[in-house]
Amino acid sequence: GNEDAVTFLRSVFDLVIKEGVERVKDASTPVIDFKNPEELEQILDLKIPMQSSSHDQLLHYCEQVFKYSVKTAHPHFFNQLYAGLDPYGFAGQVVTDVLNTSIYTYEVAPVFVLMEKYLLRHVRQLIGYEGGDGTFSPGGSYSNMLGMNLARFNKFPQVVRVGMRGLPRIVAFVSSQSHYSNKKNAALLGIGIDDVIPVATDNCGRMLTSDLKRKIEESKEEVSILSNVCLVLLNVLYHCVINYQMLISLWFTIMIRWNGAVPFLVVGTCGTTVLGAFDPVDEIADICQDNNIWLHIDAAWGGGVLLSSKHRHLCKGIHRSDSVAWNPHKMMMAPLQCCIFVTKHDSVMKNCQSIQVPYLFQPDKTLYSPEYDIGSKVIQCGRKVDVFKLWLMMKAHGNIGLESRINKAFDNAQYLAELVKKTDGFKLVCDVSPECTNVCFWYLPKRLRKLEWRLDDKAFCQKVAAVPPIVKEKMTTSGSLLVGYQPLAGMPSFFRMVVINDELTKSDMHFVINEIDKLGQDI
Repeated sequence: GNEDAVTFLRSVFDLVIKEGVERVKDASTPVIDFKNPEELEQILDLKIPMQSSSHDQLLHYCEQVFKYSVKTAHPHFFNQLYAGLDPYGFAGQVVTDVLNTSIYTYEVAPVFVLMEKYLLRHVRQLIGYEGGDGTFSPGGSYSNMLGMNLARFNKFPQVVRVGMRGLPRIVAFVSSQSHYSNKKNAALLGIGIDDVIPVATDNCGRMLTSDLKRKIEESKEEVSILSNVCLVLLNVLYHCVINYQMLISLWFTIMIRWNGAVPFLVVGTCGTTVLGAFDPVDEIADICQDNNIWLHIDAAWGGGVLLSSKHRHLCKGIHRSDSVAWNPHKMMMAPLQCCIFVTKHDSVMKNCQSIQVPYLFQPDKTLYSPEYDIGSKVIQCGRKVDVFKLWLMMKAHGNIGLESRINKAFDNAQYLAELVKKTDGFKLVCDVSPECTNVCFWYLPKRLRKLEWRLDDKAFCQKVAAVPPIVKEKMTTSGSLLVGYQPLAGMPSFFRMVVINDELTKSDMHFVINEIDKLGQDI
C-alpha cells in the first residue's frame, strides 16, 4: 500500500543521508570495497524474481549498492573529472526525479523550460555571446557532436536534406590531445575519422597554432592538386571515350568526391582531459576568422574558470567562438549529468535540427507562444531535466561562492604540484605549474631513483611505466585512494591527479603523496 511505500522511501532516504552524505566524507572509510567482477556477481542477487521482493530485501539491496560502489564524494577520490557532493544540487536532483517529466514542451515542464531558457542565456553572457541559443545535453561528447553538426550545416545547409552525397570532402581540425569524442562524432555523422586532422601540441598539451595554419593550408593545396589531377584525367578520357553521357557522369562523380578538402571546423579545448591544457583560443579564432571556419570550444572540463575572475583569462577569446560545450558536473561539482551546449547564432539550431511534429509541437497552441516548446530544435525527443539542480546550487552559493569553489580547487592543485616538485621520487610531467587542476606526475620507487632520467631510453621508460599499474592495484584493493594513470604521446604512464572537491585541505594533498610512496616504495 501507499503507506508502506512511504515508510520504505523514508528508510531509503535515511540510508542515503547516512551513507551518501555523512559517512562518505569520513576519510578513514574506504573509497571502495573492491571485488572482482566474478566475486561481486556472486555477492549481488541480480536475478529478477517471479514474485515481488519485500521492503526489507529491497533496502538490503540499496545497502549493498552503497557498500560496493565507488564513493565519488570521498575526500580521497581523484580518479575522474568529477568529485564531491553539492547538497543543493543533490536536492535539485531529487525534486527533478520525483516530478519525472521531460523537457520538450512548456505544456509538460513549464517551470523547467523557463529555468533552462534563463540559465542558458546566463551562460552565454558569461562566455560573452550577445545572443544565441543552446540546450542541456546528456554529455560533453554529445555537446561536441552538436558543435560538429552545426558547423557542417553552417558550411553546407543542404546537408539536412541531401546528406553527405552532395558534399565535397570536409575536414575538421582538433588538437592531438583533444577529446576522443571528436573522432567518434565524425564517424557517427558520416564525415569519417580520417577527416579529423590532429594538430600538434606543445609539451604541456596546448595546440600549436603554427601547425594548425600549416595543416589548413595543406588541405587547401590538396584541393588544387586534386583538381588538376581530375582535369588531366578528364582530358585523357575526352579523347578516348565516345560515350559523352558517361563522361559527364564521371565528371560529377570525381568533382564531388575529389574536388577538395573543405575545412569546416576547428575544435579548441579549454581544459584537456589528461594535462588540463588550455588552447590559445584568441589565436585560433584569428585563424578561423581568416579562413571562414566554425570554431567550437570544448570547455567541458575547464569551463568552470569562467566563474573565476582570477582564472578566467585561461579562456581568453572564448567569446569569439561559434559554440561551446561546458559540463557543470565537472569543476562546478553539479550532480551527474549536467552538460551545456551553447552557440552564438540565434537560429542555427532550429534551422539545422528542427522537424515539424504536429502531435507534439502544435504551432496553433493558444495558451502560450510555440517558442517555449524548446524540444523541437534539439536532436532528442524525450530529454531529462538537468537544469534545476544547477539552478538551485547556483542560487544557494551565488556567484561569489562558486568563484570561491573554483579558486580553492586551483589553490589545492598548485599546492600539490609544489609538493610533487620537492618530494623525492616524484616528478611533474609538465615542468611548469599546471594550468588547470590536473596534476600529472611520475612516481619512482627507491630502486629507480638513482637512474638517469631519460625519456629517450626505452628500457628506462618501460621501468617507469610498470609502476603506476601496480600502485593503482594496491590503492584500489586497500580502498585508501583512487587516482588515475595513463600514458601520453610516447611518454611512460604517469598519475593524473584531478583536484575538484572544495572540501579538500592541504592535509589531503599530503596524504596523496605519502600514500603513493607507501604503496610503491618497495616495487
